[in-house]
Amino acid sequence: MRKRGITVKLFAVTALFFLAFYAMIMIFQLLFFDRFYEHHKTKEAAAHLHRLANGYEDDSWSEEELTKQTLAYMRETKSPLTIVDKDGYQLVRDPFNIMMKTESGEEVEVALSLLVTDYGNDLRTLDIKKGDTLTVQGETDGTVTTVMYPSVITNEDASVGEDLVDNEVTMQGTVTSISLPESGMLNKGIGLLYDALLEWFPLEKAELKKLSKGESLQLDWIEPWSGKHNLVLIDPVEKEGEKQYLFSITSLQEIKDTNEALQLFYFYIGIAGLVLILLLSLIYSRLVSRPLIKLNEMAKKMVHLDFSSAKPIKQKDELGSLSNNMLTMAQNLDAALSELKQANGQLKQDMEKRKRMEKAQREFFEHASHELKTPLSIVKSFAEGLQDGVSPNKQDHYVQVIIEESDKMEVLIKDMLDLAKLENGVIKLRKTSIMLSEMIEELAAKLFNMAKEKNVTIEIIPQNELPITADYEWMERVMRNFLVNAIRHSEADSVITIRIASDQETGSSNFSIENKGLHIPEEQMKKIWTRFYRTEASRSRMTGGTGLGLAIIQQILTLHRFDYGVENTTEGVRFFVKFDK
Repeated sequence: MRKRGITVKLFAVTALFFLAFYAMIMIFQLLFFDRFYEHHKTKEAAAHLHRLANGYEDDSWSEEELTKQTLAYMRETKSPLTIVDKDGYQLVRDPFNIMMKTESGEEVEVALSLLVTDYGNDLRTLDIKKGDTLTVQGETDGTVTTVMYPSVITNEDASVGEDLVDNEVTMQGTVTSISLPESGMLNKGIGLLYDALLEWFPLEKAELKKLSKGESLQLDWIEPWSGKHNLVLIDPVEKEGEKQYLFSITSLQEIKDTNEALQLFYFYIGIAGLVLILLLSLIYSRLVSRPLIKLNEMAKKMVHLDFSSAKPIKQKDELGSLSNNMLTMAQNLDAALSELKQANGQLKQDMEKRKRMEKAQREFFEHASHELKTPLSIVKSFAEGLQDGVSPNKQDHYVQVIIEESDKMEVLIKDMLDLAKLENGVIKLRKTSIMLSEMIEELAAKLFNMAKEKNVTIEIIPQNELPITADYEWMERVMRNFLVNAIRHSEADSVITIRIASDQETGSSNFSIENKGLHIPEEQMKKIWTRFYRTEASRSRMTGGTGLGLAIIQQILTLHRFDYGVENTTEGVRFFVKFDK
């Protein structure tokens, strides 16, 4: 019963949706489409004509340019156009014409619009070209004798047109230019344009009054001969001190014809839609079994404690309710298992962390006791020597050694305390803008005597340097450790090269310090950042330092989130840091 109920629901929803959608389309088509399309067509044609009027009024177009713009308008709107005065007389050259030069040298315009209306295709077959000699029979304009309206045009032995009887004039001349409509524009209402001119001109006083105010006219016109519905557009312009009017006519009859065809088309779509309803109902009734299959698959996965892929079935019926209950149960079980796994994982991490901390503490105390053992032994032995009464000439030396070893122990203890602060994350950075080259120059000056002992030269090469943002004191500590480390491990009479280069686009800077000396074995590259680690197998203190310098550098740069590293070069070792903006 449930299966049948769901099927009925699917069938009813599908049918109602389709019928409502189809009814909405038909209502819109029957009641509103004519007016909508007519409004759209009128608005589009009026906008095109207004743009042409503005261009004609504002720009000094030549006859050729005006003809070009007129033809462009006719191509875009598929509507004929002319420019007339208030009485309906044309003021511009016919856009479709032949310019012909007679034997007497007179330039004659052969207007083709009327001939194109009836003989457009035949006229095109004459294949008239510039330089051809034509014989034209027809009437001349009563006011402009250089304009001729042809009835027959003859090119060699071929003729187009129909002979007139009255007022016929014959002219012969050479073609200087020709303008014919494109094949798609033939018979596109050119004759209708002249019928409309005769119908609407001269204009009524009310219409002239609106045009005198600069308003455009949009007039409905039913052609008397065919009864077709047309739109007449008139746009006024001011040209050379006189009023002129752009006159165009657009057919609206095609809207009604198209709408009638669409109504029949939607009727057939409705029949097809009814068939589609039955097909969809059959498909949807089979789809009802899919939720049951999903529920079965969900239950199988839950048996194996797999709750990750459980998804609800979004239906407001018993199957949907069962799916939601199973999903809730799966989520609760999954959450409980996840918490248990997380707690177990956290316990393992805590135990591993505790082991690492205990190991680190043991290593720290071992290394610290090892580092402190030697200076303490020296201090003790020299103090005992003083107590035993060494010769007076050696007392100053003994005291000096005790002071030096005490200073070393003080530096070691300070480094250990700083490293502990850095590792515990209690340090708060006070970032400022720093010029690395200036900082390094000051440090190099302070370490001059140390470098002089090995006759080592420090060379600083900045390139497009930009300031970096960092904590000045800690960054000075980093640079000092880098310099001291480089001097200690440099060969005598060598050069330490420091390069600082900045990227002007990203604002990042790259720092590198390179010394000439022994290479670091590849297997020790990662170990050198460890506390108290020295590359010498003997872990000798003769090279100086506490063994914490690189560990401190690592913690400071990590705290600043700067990338760093070390690599062997051809002649030595290079440390590098990338300072992001």
